[in-house]
This record gives sequence, C-alpha cells and structure tokens, in this order.
Amino acid sequence: MPKRTDIDTILVIGSGPIVIGQACEFDYSGAQACKVLKADGYRVVLVNSNPATIMTDPGLADRTYVEPITPEFVEQVIAKERPDALLPTLGGQTGLNTAVDLARAGVLEKYGVEMIGCDLAAIERGEDRKLFNECMAELGIETSRSGYAYSLADAEAIVAELGYPVVLRPSFTLGGAGGGIAHDPAELHEIVGQGLELSPAGEVLVEESIEGWKEYEMEVMRDHAGNGIIVCSIENFDAMGVHTGDSITVAPAQTLSDVEYQRMRAASLAILEKIGVETGGSNVQFAVNPDNGRMIVIEMNPRVSRSSALASKATGFPIAKAAAKLAVGYTLDEIVNDITKATPACFEPSIDYCVVKVPRFAFEKFQGTDDTLSTRMKAVGEVMAIGRTFEEALGKAMRSLENGRAGLGADGKDAGLPDGEAFDDLVARPTADRVFYLAEALRRGWTVERVCAATGIDPFFIARMADIVRVQENLRGMHLDELDADAFRLLKRMGLSDAQIAHLTGSDELTVRTCRKLLGVRPAFKTVDTCAAEFPSSTAYHYKTYDADETEVAPKTRKRAMILGAGPNRIGQGIEFDYCCVHASYALAEAGFETIMVNCNPETVSTDYDTSDKLYFEPLTFEDVMDIVDVERPDGVVVTLGGQTPLKLANALAEAGVPIMGTSPEAIDLAEDRDRFSAILDEMAITYPAAGMAFTYQEACVVADQIGFPLLVRPSYVLGGRGMGIVYDGAQLEKYMAEAAKISPDHPVYLDRFLEGAVEVDLDALCDGEAVYVGGVLEHIEMAGIHSGDSACCTPPFALSEALVSQLRSVARDLALRLGVVGLINIQFAIKDQVIYIIEANPRASRTVPFVSKATGVPLAKMAARIMAGEKIADLGLPPDDRRLEHYSVKEAVMPFGRFPGADTVLGPEMKSTGEVMGIAGNFPAAFAKTQLAISYALPEGGTVFISVCDRDKRAIVSIARDIVRLGFKVVATGGTARALRAAGVDCEEVKKVHEGAPNVLDRIAAGEIALMINTPFGHATRADGYELRLEAVKHGVTHVTNLAGAQAMVAGMEMARANGLSVVALQDLPQWG
Repeated sequence: MPKRTDIDTILVIGSGPIVIGQACEFDYSGAQACKVLKADGYRVVLVNSNPATIMTDPGLADRTYVEPITPEFVEQVIAKERPDALLPTLGGQTGLNTAVDLARAGVLEKYGVEMIGCDLAAIERGEDRKLFNECMAELGIETSRSGYAYSLADAEAIVAELGYPVVLRPSFTLGGAGGGIAHDPAELHEIVGQGLELSPAGEVLVEESIEGWKEYEMEVMRDHAGNGIIVCSIENFDAMGVHTGDSITVAPAQTLSDVEYQRMRAASLAILEKIGVETGGSNVQFAVNPDNGRMIVIEMNPRVSRSSALASKATGFPIAKAAAKLAVGYTLDEIVNDITKATPACFEPSIDYCVVKVPRFAFEKFQGTDDTLSTRMKAVGEVMAIGRTFEEALGKAMRSLENGRAGLGADGKDAGLPDGEAFDDLVARPTADRVFYLAEALRRGWTVERVCAATGIDPFFIARMADIVRVQENLRGMHLDELDADAFRLLKRMGLSDAQIAHLTGSDELTVRTCRKLLGVRPAFKTVDTCAAEFPSSTAYHYKTYDADETEVAPKTRKRAMILGAGPNRIGQGIEFDYCCVHASYALAEAGFETIMVNCNPETVSTDYDTSDKLYFEPLTFEDVMDIVDVERPDGVVVTLGGQTPLKLANALAEAGVPIMGTSPEAIDLAEDRDRFSAILDEMAITYPAAGMAFTYQEACVVADQIGFPLLVRPSYVLGGRGMGIVYDGAQLEKYMAEAAKISPDHPVYLDRFLEGAVEVDLDALCDGEAVYVGGVLEHIEMAGIHSGDSACCTPPFALSEALVSQLRSVARDLALRLGVVGLINIQFAIKDQVIYIIEANPRASRTVPFVSKATGVPLAKMAARIMAGEKIADLGLPPDDRRLEHYSVKEAVMPFGRFPGADTVLGPEMKSTGEVMGIAGNFPAAFAKTQLAISYALPEGGTVFISVCDRDKRAIVSIARDIVRLGFKVVATGGTARALRAAGVDCEEVKKVHEGAPNVLDRIAAGEIALMINTPFGHATRADGYELRLEAVKHGVTHVTNLAGAQAMVAGMEMARANGLSVVALQDLPQWG
C-alpha cells in the first residue's frame, strides 16, 4: 500500500538526554526518521530536550521543541501544533513511556491523535512480562520460569519454588535499572527493595537464572501486510548474566547450526505477529542452553533499540528509515534499498564479513563502586569494527577503544598481573578488561577448555583468541628484518596493529610501517553493500582488510576533505563532537568538496552512510588513518572537531605530510603546552591563577607555601578532569600526592591556586586569522571548582555586567588571533572580585558548541568548517555578536549515579555527567526550572527540605532557607546548620546526624519524608556523614543539590514555575541565521 494521505502532521518524540542504557543511537534513528518523513511531504513536529543532537537542529523537523519530555509539556505541544499522528517508537524507552502515559491519560483521544508504528496494546504485550509470557505460551515458545513480586514476602515465596540464583527485573525501567542477580537472601532483600521503588508499576519479576547460557539477538522488521525479514543476527561473546549492552557482541551469529538459526528466525517472526507489531523494527533476545540446546525467549522490544543501530551499521540496512516509512503505510516490497538501488527492502541482507562491537566503560570516574558487569547496564559507549574474519575484527575493535591499548594485549601493558587464585578470579569475573585477561591466560598456557569452563564463553571464540595469542608469541623476540611479505600478511590477518608488531620485535611503529610497505603488504578496501556483492553498490561505505586483494575505491574527481570523528562515546567526550563533525561534513559538501568520514562509533549520525560522500568504518589510530590517506589522497584533514581523539593525531599526521585543515598543529601545541601558553599570557598581560608543579610531597609543600591554599591539583595528562581534586590543607595535600603517584608515577602534578567562590565563564568563538566572532558567553551556575561539563550554565549571562562581558570578548579576540586559530576556540575564564582570570584555552570545538548554536541561532560548527575551507568571517553574513537576545537558554548536566551504587555524588573538578538537557524561556529561573523537569528531578511542590552545609556555607544558606520557608516548606537541619538558621530567625527543626544515633536523618530519607536535600561537602572527599546521606538520597531517588549556587537556582525555579507556569517555545520562532 502506498503512503497514507489522511495524515498531514506527525509528532515525533525523541529520547531526551544521553544516559547509560539510552545513548545517541536514538539521535541517529530519530534524525533518519525526521528526514524521510519530511521527504515524503509530511509536516514533522519534534519534542526532545537534548541540545547536543543533530535531531534537534532547527532545519531537521518543521517545528522543533527543545522541551522536557513529560506528558504535561508534550500535551502543550499537541494543543499548539495539532498533529494527526504520533510516532513513539524512535525515542527509546523515554519516548515509548511518554506515549503510553499520554494514551492512558486520554490526551491523544482528546486531541484526535492516532498512534502510528505501534499501538498501545502491542506495546503492553511486549513490555508487560505477564502478557508477554501468556502470548509465548500460546505460541508454544518457552520462556524462563518466573513469578511477580509486589513485596519482599512475595519474592521469598517465589524463590522457595525456583531456588537461588534468581534474576530480578523491575517492570518498565530502562537498561536494566534496579535489576540484578541474587545468589542469597541478603542480595535478594537489597535488590528487590530498590527495584520496587524504581519500577513505576511497583512490581519486580523474579525468574530462574539462566546465567552461563549463550545469548543471541535477532533484529526483525515487519509490515502491515505480514511480510517479515531478519535484518541481522547478533551473538553475545559473554554468556547470559551480563547485560547485552555491556557484552562484546558479534554479527552475524557465529556458533549456530543452520537448523538452530532457522528455529530462531521462525520464532522471531511468529513473536512479532503474535505481539502485534504491525510496522517497523523490533529486537528479540534468545538464550540457548549450551548443554542440551534448550532455547527460550528472554524478551522483545517493540521499538527501535540500541541493537538496531548496530544492525543498521553492520549490514548497511537503514532500519530507522524503513521503520518510519512502514509506519506511514508503505510495505517492505515498496521501499527501495538505498545502497543497491536495485533491490527492495524485503530482501534479507546477507553479509560477507564479520562485525565485532565492544563496549566502552568509565569505572575510573566512580571510585568506590563495584566494577563487576551484571544485568544492569554500565557501559557509556561502544565501538564497532569490521573485518573478513573474527580475528581481524576483534583486533581492530580492541585498538579503537581509546583506552591506550594497541590491540588484544602484546603492547606491554599487561605487566604486573597477579598469579594464582587472584588471577583465576580476574578471568572468571566479568569486568571491563576481562578480554585482556583471557588473552593473558592463554599466553600463560591455559587450555581453551579451561578458559571456557571458567567463563562460560563459547569455545569457538576462545579458540580464535588462542590462535591470535599463538601468532603473537611466535613473533615475540624476532627481528623485524626476519619477516617476509607472507609473514606480514599473516600477522595483519590476525588483527595485529603495527604498534603491536613494533612492541614484539623491539622496533617502532614508523619503521614497521615503512618495512611493511616496502614488502608490498597493503590493505584492501571493501564495501558494505547489504547483499554480499550480488548487486553493484552505489554507496561508498568501506572497511579495510588484509584478507582480500582488490580495492573497491572510486578514483578522485574533485577536491577531497577528510573528517576524523570522535570515536566511542565516553564521559568527557560525548555526542557533541559528533554533532560538529556532521555539520562540517554538510558544510564542506556545500563548499564543493567530496567529503570522507572516518569513525568507529556505530551509534552516531556521522557513521550513517548518507551523511558524507564516503564513510570509512575504521579505528582512529595513526596506522588506520594513514592507510586511508594513502588511497584517498585528501586535500585537507579536519582534526579539531572530534574532541581529544583526532587532536592527539595532529602532530604525527602533519609530520607524515598530511595537509591539516584549519588551526595548525603548531598553534594547537601552543595552547595545550602549559609553559608555552603561560609565556603567551605573560606577554599579553592577561592574568591567570598562580601555578607550580611538583614530583614529590616535599616539592608540593614548597609550591603551596608560595601560592597558598586552597589548591586545585591534577596529574599532567588528563581528559575530562580525571584524578583532579581540591585540597584545603597540608594533610589533604599529602594524601593527594600519595594517590597521584599511583595514577602516574613518572609524571609531575600541577598545582594551581584555586579561586574559591569565583564565577566561571565559558566562551566559544570563531577566528579566521584576521577577524574573531564571539559565538556565545556562558555563565556557569555552580562556582569554580566544578568541571565545566558538569556545571549548569546560562546564555546570555544572567548576573554579569555588560562592561565585564565586553572585556571578556576583547580578551578572547586578542588571544585567538595571537594563537593563530583558524576555526573554533573555547576559552574558560574565572571571575573573582571583578578580576578576569584565564583558566585554559582549547583551539578546537568544545562540548558547548551545539548548545550555543541552538541558543543563539548561529550554527557555529558549520561556520567553522567554511572558515577552514578558506572563507572569511566577513563574508558569512553573521549577525553582530554583541546583539541582545530576547530569551535565556540554560544547559544542565545529567548524572549517572543511580548506575554506580557506592560512588559519591559530590560534583568536583573531575567530569562525571553523561549527557545534557536544555531549557529555553523568557527569564533565567523559568529556563532553569525546565532543565530540572527534563532530567525528571521533579520540582517538589511541598513537604520537608533537609539542609546540612559545611562551615564555609553557613552564612550564605540563610537567604536560601528563608525563600524555602516562604514557599511553604518545612525545614529540618543538623546541629550546626540549625543553630545558624535559628540565629537568623529562620524556623527549623533539628535532626540528628548519622553517627549521633537513631532516629536520625537517614531514617527520614528512607521513610520518604524528605522532598529535597541540600548538602554541601566539607573539604576534599570526606567519607563522613555527607557521603552516607548522598548515597541514601540516590538510592531513594530524592532530589539533592551539593552546592549553594545550584540550590539558589533551584529555589528560584520552583517559585517561577509556581507563579505563572512554563510554556513551550519552538526553535523556529527564535531568530535563526546562516
């Protein structure tokens, strides 16, 4: 059936901020859907609170609302825009849950909005375990034995039948939140207690454990005519018991016999039909018992999921695009495959290569939390690699992770691992680094059987790894000149990088590269074409392999620009950088370049095959980038838009003769090298905090005497503030220096004077070498000392004088020109007692670029790309940069503490947030209130507020407490704070501290009596009262603020929201330029 003509306006709900379990794969699917619906002539209205995405760009949908994704705000949008239909399946669990709430509340019926792509009944059959299990029983497909618990007693009764261990899953939560595996009554009580609180329905599923079984996923599409196809089968490397988002996965499935695969395929299609998914993509998860082959269904998601992005990138089949078309009435045989242009979408993709996905973790950011992987997802990002064999793809994936490794071991980083039982434990326990320990075990002579017995991983994978290790060990200690072309080819087919070969032969990477090329061992480039080369492909989507001879790369016809992406998402480097790369690709294509994207992150828009003219799915290492440069011969390479990842390659690429576009590597080094940068600031008479460096505690004391406490201390080579801290006295300094020596023994520690209570400001600017354009000035809400990525900020500044802002502008102008920036620069200032200090300058795109672009209507990343291509700021037609904006925009960070029980929630100089939201309103408090609602920190309406602050904050808390009381809240406080408040005439009740005996404040939090908590820590990471309070608040989901500036903004926001409500605003109604 062709497309529907009875609907005109379609509302698409996005997935909101990036959180663990729901990352930028939904930006990718949502952006694809908006593009295709618009192309089909529909009017598209979008609601999504995340400013860092391509999806919320004003050009993508017809009406874009960067608003909280809550039923109240979406209802306002529906009332204003009057859509005919709602498409809920592309916004992850957030979009789906919101759509369900709107349907149940009768909002959709009231405004005559039809849900397309999936109806309420089908969502409920897929999401509600009881209904799902009944459907499976009717089909005769096995599910695991289970029961529902609404209390602890229920759970104990079910366990009596099933026996330990049991898997616990709260209903309707995201990415396994609140779930886990209980092996004994103590664990059962802990997990069920938290699960009942987290589940919106207050129910927890208790089921038999299938730990150790093999896990598979099928990615399926179905249309309303009943046609169904399997897009891709995916096999998990780790056995059941590790969330699929935390497991290494391989596509296509490697260890199924044809009979087993057909059984799974038939079951998947039957399940989709039974659940009633009429249109679009779904994924079905299976578990298989390796002992007897018993197959059961674990679950199905009636929506586009994380695996859909992976399956799309692995096969080249655009699942989200097809799902959107199916939702508006097309059938699979009417949609043409973009890549071949010859086959319809009802052809199942077939692939002639192997794909490996590896998750990226960030445990180093959360001290005190358990790093064992379980059914609750903890990964912050992922990489994907393509090779002709599993060995080749695995080797590539292991060097894409940006964690300092050159591949699967053999890089000198595995020294110092323990022996005996301690090592056995490392192999048996699933952790982020276990795959390296498996290789080390094989190196130490473990047999394949022994490793399989310890881990439950299929012998097929372990045997492949054993082959890789054997080849590495045979090479160890040989000389480079002993290798001939055949030997080199064998090493490369086994996935070894030049850096690994260099380590094993005692040589260096450049020598290995030269030697390899002299012998004529060069990679071939193959194409991802959905059909195993049966039809010619019209899309240039390539990967590199040593397992083939001919290269399938089109010859050069016009000037080429190559853009290096940002690699895997991680804390400190997220989707914001991908946004910049995509914009650059669009802008350079408009400027007449042929664009080439290089990246290895399957979740993003940059790795979509139609974003750039050519896509290379390769690791961002010197070796891999140079191999692509050799065949493509680009006229310019962009390294300043993908965060630190490509910046680190800038010098090596320039030395190899690669033309770098924009800011020169020399200028980048001027800003990155502390001594050279300080010399420039001195020469320009710009103030910066006094600083020193030290290798030992004795040296540190000398520096401290010169500069004075408090000090901001940090190791010398970090991204996202890793290992940074603030110290207030000699004892804390001694402790810190001991810790720092562990993190980086051979590197110095930098000590800066910490500007306590200073206001931090971020400034993003464009520079073309002659003129400078200030894109935006952002005032931070939290005071100095909190990493800029974790701090909320507002543009235009809400509390700085215009004279001060123009002073900031002129300093930025002078500095950008002096450094020789061509493109973007981000400068961080601190202002204390009306003096402007410079903290640092980064001559690259920063994480605030997308937010500033949306707040001011000037697309900075696009303009930067045009400047790099040689245009001048004067010719870009930009509005004056000191114009007054009529609205305030606030950005707030989203924290993942709920996923890391045991980690302290105090914000500091080390970055911990995973994503961000944006609020736009006529004044600052209203915009701030919107951001709080968007993160689902409900603004409390009434109740009790608990306050406990350190001595430094006792004076400043009084006015905030006064406002809280005026808004009708009751205040309780601990001893010292209560005395300070009473002395100032603020009415409050005193409550005991944790160590002062019961009943104390913990009991009150646990009983749910506290609506909001304000608790500022004393000094650096004191593991005292505050720590326990904050843990308890996370566990019970109590909104809590750990600094006064945040508390003040929150109180102003509550008052604003109460007084005159918050209304929605579309980006298209604000001025847009360029």
